[in-house]
Amino acid sequence: MRSRLHPVVALLAGFALTACATAPETEEEAADERAPFASTYTPRPSTPTLIRGATVLDGNGAEFENADVLMREGRIVAVGPNLSTDGATVVDGVGRFVTPGIIDAHSHLGVYPAPSIPATSDGNELTQPNTAEVWAEHSVWPQDPGFQRAVAGGVTTLHVLPGSGNLFGGRGVTLRPVLGARTVQEMKFPDAPHSLKMACGENPSRVYGTRNSSPATGMGNVAGYRQAFANAQRYARRVQDAEDGNGEPPDRDLEMETLGGVLNGDIILQWHCYRADEMATAIEISREFDFEIAAFHHAVEAYKITDLLVEEGICAAIWADWWGFKLEGYDGIRENIPFVHAGGGCAVVHSDSEVGIQRLNQEAAKALADGRRAGLQITRAEAWTWLSRNPARALQIDDETGTLEPGRRADVVVWSADPLSSYAVAERVYIDGALIYERSQVNDRPSDFELGQSYRESMQ
Repeated sequence: MRSRLHPVVALLAGFALTACATAPETEEEAADERAPFASTYTPRPSTPTLIRGATVLDGNGAEFENADVLMREGRIVAVGPNLSTDGATVVDGVGRFVTPGIIDAHSHLGVYPAPSIPATSDGNELTQPNTAEVWAEHSVWPQDPGFQRAVAGGVTTLHVLPGSGNLFGGRGVTLRPVLGARTVQEMKFPDAPHSLKMACGENPSRVYGTRNSSPATGMGNVAGYRQAFANAQRYARRVQDAEDGNGEPPDRDLEMETLGGVLNGDIILQWHCYRADEMATAIEISREFDFEIAAFHHAVEAYKITDLLVEEGICAAIWADWWGFKLEGYDGIRENIPFVHAGGGCAVVHSDSEVGIQRLNQEAAKALADGRRAGLQITRAEAWTWLSRNPARALQIDDETGTLEPGRRADVVVWSADPLSSYAVAERVYIDGALIYERSQVNDRPSDFELGQSYRESMQ
């Protein structure tokens, strides 16, 4: 795998920040020193909890019968048989399944919230082909009722992206579905890197071609990508020259800062792309400008280039059975996800839907069944990696979540039955060891939006 450092642009990520010689002495000073829009997420209080006697899928591809899961201080302590309670609250897991929480690597909750009307459609800055300067988090509406519904489906982390109408759509953000959050900063996954959302194919060429502006074709798309990264390299050289005492630094440019973050590896690249040949072209661009691609999204033809994805270390975030709604998405097959997995690739099941996010376990189940019908011997524990470990890898948070390894965040779901069954429901959802959702119990008030609607209905 290529080096993630690009010597020309190494200074871009910190260009606008002032170095601090000493650590802040008070919480007030710490707040003043933190980066703009930094995470203020605080885990909810938790108590030591032992889930006893469940079937456990650990997120790393292993399954354990009659096993216990111990959580303490928001972290996984151990997974195994007959663990000591050591003062922990015991939850009966007999007849139930336990998994890591689901991670949706491609969501638009908050930027396309419910109710879905023009006034709430806030995810596509369709004003120019390159809007790398915008951040999806600045459009996220924390009151979106979809967050609670996602939690009820076992989701503990999600990556919210801008739409795909531009070549460069803007930055994406990894969130915790914090119910009742007032600001998006309260939801931001601590220390998770930003992403840049890019799009290839029909979307940008259709949007701008109908305006008689570039890009109107595939070749216009590629020219737009290349020129933007060439501009970012030039901007970086001016920054470097100023640091070396040769001239004044350029005016701050938010677009260039984002592209520079991709070039130096601080910002991970999530690329909307359907066709195999266009994914291969994107890889050529990454080689020309020496950056890495974290994942191709939708990737309807990923099965055609699994070897290339494996060679480059690129994940494929894919729908289970959604394609054919436009020509670039025509050549899909139901075995796409299992074929990528069987070829040694990093397969991810994603939603791209406020409805699909509520039942991603069933999406993975469909892909698993299709793979087995094709003769692939894939276990249900392996299939769960498509929902937890692999998306965590694509978002570069796999050292914190995605598996039930000791030391990881205690993001845990207790299912009523085999989670790859259409009859299974999430009975308990823990985030950082705190019980966030319990089926048939009222743990949290509804969003402010829904609360207002309920109040009005009660007065009628």
